[in-house]
Order: sequence, then C-alpha cells, then structure tokens
Amino acid sequence: MRPKKGKSLRKWHSHFVHAITQPNGFGSYDTLEWSQAPDPVAAPGEVVITIAATAVNRADTLQRIGKYNPPAGSTDIIGLECAGVISEVGVGVTRFKVGDRVCALLAGGGYAEKVAVPIEQVMPIPGKLSLLEAASLPEVACTVWSNVFMTANLKQGEWLLIHGGGSGIGTHAIQLAKAAGVRIAVTAGSQKKLDTCAALGAELLINYNEQDFVAVIKQDIGGVDVILDMVGAKYLEKNIDLLNRNGRIAIIGMLGGIKGEINLQALLQKNGTIHAMALRSRPVSEKNEICRAVERSVWPWIEAGLVQPSIDLELPIQQAGEAHRMIEAGEATGKVVLVVNGDL
Repeated sequence: MRPKKGKSLRKWHSHFVHAITQPNGFGSYDTLEWSQAPDPVAAPGEVVITIAATAVNRADTLQRIGKYNPPAGSTDIIGLECAGVISEVGVGVTRFKVGDRVCALLAGGGYAEKVAVPIEQVMPIPGKLSLLEAASLPEVACTVWSNVFMTANLKQGEWLLIHGGGSGIGTHAIQLAKAAGVRIAVTAGSQKKLDTCAALGAELLINYNEQDFVAVIKQDIGGVDVILDMVGAKYLEKNIDLLNRNGRIAIIGMLGGIKGEINLQALLQKNGTIHAMALRSRPVSEKNEICRAVERSVWPWIEAGLVQPSIDLELPIQQAGEAHRMIEAGEATGKVVLVVNGDL
C-alpha cells in the first residue's frame, strides 16, 4: 500500500515485500490481505527491520475501519510495534548495526516483512526474550510508562486503578505497578480476566459487568491516586468521583465515547488532574525520551523476572483479521502476537 500522493517523500527499493494491506478500502476483518507492498529504504537516521513478529493493538482495529489515520508522512500499513533483525542502516546511525536483534515502537508498518523506523524508536531486546515475546512489548511498555509513571507520577504505596485490567495494556500495567511497589485495583469483564489480573499482582478485582466499580472501591479502599483509563467519556464522572486528593487520571482511549461532562467543582475540591495523551502522534523527540526511559526503568525489571510479556495467543500474520476479531470481541487476555517470520 503506497503512501498517498504528496503524503511522504520516503524512498522505496524497486522490488517488493509482503504486508497486510487493504486494497478494497476500510472495512471489516476480510479487508485485510497479505499482498505485495513497497520494500522500505532506510532514510538518514533510520534503520530497516526485517520483522519476526508484531502485535495487535486496539488502535490497529480503529485504523482498519478508517477511524485512526496514521500521522502525516507515515506508512498506511497497520502495526504499531515489532521485533526483528536490522537489515539496513541509514546514514548517521551508529547505535545499532546490521544483524542486531531489536524491537521498536512504530508510527505504522508493523504488519509487514520489513519496516523503516527512526533510530530513536528502536530498543534492544531485554534479557533473554525471544523476538516473538519482545514484539508484544514496545507499545504497552511505552504507553504505560509514559502515562502512568512519567506524566501521572505514580509513587510507591499509592493506589492505581486500571480499567481493562485483562487487556494487553492492563496486564502490563499491573506488572509495572507491582514492581514499583504500588497497590492495584482493576476492572475487567470476566472472571477469567480477573483471575489473570490477580495472578499478576492486582489486589482489588472488580467485574464491571456484575459490580458497580465506584461502590466497590469506595467501600473497600475509599479512593485511588491514579487511574489508567481506556474507556473515556463513559467513565469520566465516575473516575473523578473516585480520586483521592491530588489524584490523577490518565486517559489513553475512547472506547466509551469521545465527549463527556466534567464536574469542575469535584475536580477542584480534590486538586485533581486529567491527562489525555496519544502515543502514536507524538514527535520523534518525545518518543525518544519515552523509549530511553523504558530502557532505563522497565527493561531491568524484565531482566530480573519481575515483568514478563503477557501473550494470550500467537497467530500467523495471514490471520490478522481473526486477531482483530478477537481483540474487538474482548476475547484476548493480554496480547495477541502476529508471527511474520518465525525463522529469525
């Protein structure tokens, strides 16, 4: 799938690779096809990664239906993370070399055999993880660390509420919070997901299909200090109600709508703060800061065994449509990894 005319000055090799494209336009799962796509060239300051695996994120499903366009200048190919082997190095790149095993945070292009990515968004594989395991980490690690720790400044001993605790983001956030000495409450939609959350370290478990999470939290712990929320408008008023004084809400998704009313008096009385941030649209300089922070703070926890990839299922890249169906239906607990080249 070539960039739209005038959208990008990126160069391509004359031959092709394979990628998941949508030749018939946006739509359902069957619009995703494994077909030919341009072979990327490493621009100055970039590397090309031959991809072993990528992973599915909610944002991917939104892009598939035309509701989450890639940033200007980025590839139209879906995929926000990958792991693989560097096969080409652009001018000015010194940190990595051809043959290095790496993972990367992407603005797009993960559902392909190769992707070009700025060196600032490339990270070494932590510990002894396989490439398939590492493919599940960049998006969740960078999202959780930047929102919960860098921006919301979650501290040891505080209470963190994670909505969607059984998701890829949620299962990773539980582990990071546990490693940081934080107490954890989660909401999830099934007992299976709550059991997974408990095994990872969550203390207060709430089935949002059967319980009023506001009532449970007020009764059991009173309130929380930080909320990681991917629901958005539907939970806005309830989240404010649950904040302790100086509490912080980090909104990273809009599954429950894009418009909501804020009770400013309630927020003021609690000296509360609401942050709403998207990772994909941030400039490379900010992604560089986040990736380096993840390497410094999260990778050592992985190497020590305190944090592990949370993978529900591995599927071949040709079954990307089925992976999207699972994510949209809420069937996955943790991440779904798409295997592009299992021989790397």
